[in-house]
Amino acid sequence: GIYKKYFESRRWKLEEFDVSTSEIGGFKEVVFAVEGEGTWARLRFESGGHRVQRVPATEAQGRIHTSAATVAVLPEAEDLEVELRPDDLRIETMRAGGAGGQHVNKTESAVRITHVPTGLVAACQDDRSQQRNRASALRMLKARVYERERARLAAERSAERKTQVGTGDRSDRIRTYNWAQNRVTDHRLNQNFPLEQVLGGKLDALLDGLVAMDREERIRNLA
Repeated sequence: GIYKKYFESRRWKLEEFDVSTSEIGGFKEVVFAVEGEGTWARLRFESGGHRVQRVPATEAQGRIHTSAATVAVLPEAEDLEVELRPDDLRIETMRAGGAGGQHVNKTESAVRITHVPTGLVAACQDDRSQQRNRASALRMLKARVYERERARLAAERSAERKTQVGTGDRSDRIRTYNWAQNRVTDHRLNQNFPLEQVLGGKLDALLDGLVAMDREERIRNLA
């Protein structure tokens, strides 16, 4: 919800690829693409662990419950950057899960593609057309193969990489959303932001700070 509001404010195009719900409510995984000017330059700082601290309505003792979500932001690869050989792909079709009425029971429109050399997988079931789902899954798979190679090259420059804000290590906790204290803390900036502002998709103040920090650290590395 936060990101959708932010995308709308910047007039970026959102395209959902796959949405998986959990058995206890909420989402298990959401995969989407965003197009527009400056998307990668700003959203790359969102990669990492996001911690949520809140008191659920069902909590009689007022105890704070902590949950977490992992965000991965990948640049979309161009055809010239990544070539997926047909012989390296295992393509499977299946019935789409979740809501969808009778359609999900009649056609195998969902597509899952595995890149055999790396074991990376991409799946899409958002569209009723198997052909469009296949095209979307290929886009995701290209991005994941490209990101793996990009991460490998970055690891070879590990001394430089450790000083950059946007490393995107998914094990790092980058931000905490705290309902009890009505604030959002970005741990890289060591700075707090109003919770309502962030929930409303007003992320520019936060992202501006991360862009500036990354630029300053890159300049220091050149010195």
